[in-house]
Amino acid sequence: MDQHQHHHHHPAGHDHDGHRHDHGLCVKDALARAEEVCASRGARLTAQRARVLELVWSSHKPRGAYAILEDLSQDGKRVAPLTVYRALDFLLEQGLIHRIESQNAFVGCADPGTLHSGQFLVCQKCGEATELVDPRIAQAINETAHAQGFQVTRQTVEVTGICPACQTG
Repeated sequence: MDQHQHHHHHPAGHDHDGHRHDHGLCVKDALARAEEVCASRGARLTAQRARVLELVWSSHKPRGAYAILEDLSQDGKRVAPLTVYRALDFLLEQGLIHRIESQNAFVGCADPGTLHSGQFLVCQKCGEATELVDPRIAQAINETAHAQGFQVTRQTVEVTGICPACQTG
């Protein structure tokens, strides 16, 4: 797996969350947690699904299905787009990834064990998406929607702006 560590797309000197981190480790950790989550629910994380999850995690920037498809064909296998979409759907259902609607792209979920709504800070310069895990935001949306008699099935909140790294850049 270690050969995938060169996938890190940050410009030189760009710290994630304010500290340098070994992104290869991040990916391994995400895959290990995904296997646990799926096993505990009796869902099958097939090799293909795991590979798609790994590719979503290969960057902190949201990745589109097409980019993932391209990466998979570089593995030397022809993969039907439908296969990728199905794998992404499975990962979404299991709460292992989130869809960034504004970019029609996907990011790995930082806390896959609990089903939760995604709230993201999306940088309009570098495109990186940072997940916020604040239950108060989801609660406020649910309560407000409920007051309108609206039943929420899924919520993704996207806040566009400029990340700290791009502000200092």
